[in-house]
Amino acid sequence: MSMTMNAIIWPEGYVPGFTENFASNEIIVAGLSAADVWPLLAQPAHWPTYYANSANVRFHDGKGPQLADGDRFYFETFGFPVEALCNEYVAPAAGQPGRLAWHGWAGEVGTAERLDVHHAWLVEDLDGGRVRVLTQETQKGEPAAALHAAKPNPMINGHQDWLDGLVAAARAAKKGAQ
Repeated sequence: MSMTMNAIIWPEGYVPGFTENFASNEIIVAGLSAADVWPLLAQPAHWPTYYANSANVRFHDGKGPQLADGDRFYFETFGFPVEALCNEYVAPAAGQPGRLAWHGWAGEVGTAERLDVHHAWLVEDLDGGRVRVLTQETQKGEPAAALHAAKPNPMINGHQDWLDGLVAAARAAKKGAQ
C-alpha cells in the first residue's frame, strides 16, 4: 500500500477557497475496507438508514439504485430539496480509491435562495487493514454564506454525522455477514 493519500478532484468554479463555504471531514478506521463502505455510499437509498439528515431519495429517468456517472437524483438534506447530477463515479479497486461526486442545487437560478454545491467523496484502503473516507463540499450562493457564518458549522457537524453513521452501518453489515 502507498503511504500517500489521494485527494479530491475539483471542477472549475468549485475549488475550495473560491466559494462561499467549504466543509472537509475525514475518518480513518481499522477493520473495514473500501469494499465494506462503498455499497452504503454508492446507493443513496441507504443514506437515510444511517444518516438522519437525508431523506426522500429518488432517481430520475428510471436510473438507480446505484449511482453512476451522469445520473440525476434528488434528496433532502439540511432543509434543502436538492436536485443532483452525479459527475464522478469510480468504484474502488486494488490500488485505486473509490471516487464519488455530484453537483447539487436548490432554488431558482439568479435568486437569493439559489445554492450550488460540489460534494465529493474519496474511499481508499490504507495499510494495516484501514479505510479512509474523505468527504468535502464546496458551496456557492447566499445560503452557502449563511451556512459558513453559522456557529457551530452545520456542514462540518452534519458531514461528521454522515461519516460516523456510514462507518457504523458498514461495521454492522460486516458483522451480520460473518
